Amino acid sequence: MTPADELIDLLRRFNVEADRFVDVFARAHGLHRTDMNAIAHIWRAAEERTPLTPGELARRLSLSPAATTALLVRLERAGHVERRPDPEDRRRTHLHIQPKAQALAAEFFAPLGVHMREAFSHFSQEALRTAIGVTKQALEATGRAADEANSVTSEGAALRP
Repeated sequence: MTPADELIDLLRRFNVEADRFVDVFARAHGLHRTDMNAIAHIWRAAEERTPLTPGELARRLSLSPAATTALLVRLERAGHVERRPDPEDRRRTHLHIQPKAQALAAEFFAPLGVHMREAFSHFSQEALRTAIGVTKQALEATGRAADEANSVTSEGAALRP
């Protein structure tokens, strides 16, 4: 196995473990995996101070408009998300994470942050910067692959082994 193959395998295994961890939180709060992904996108947009519309969320999650509406209704009813009119264009809405959702997530995910920081504490700043670069490239590659797969499947092609 080449180092690149080993890294791909480790990232795949990390993804499975991260999913398992997130699923514990989702089940505890009556959320679906897609709900969790939506909350993560909305939270990230808030951190970046970049408004996120329902249409953009649908694109990021590869959901239909109807499925996105159902998702947002669930999240609003649970008090996690709010839709607000765009102050510059009242025909458009922006999605906002609610403090309740932030507090729940922060409380649950804080121990993971502690464990991750401990795991990373054994590496130099230079090694961490390299890991950041590798992770960013892996994230971009995964995003491109997801977009490509979505365009193939949305054209009616089936993904079969």
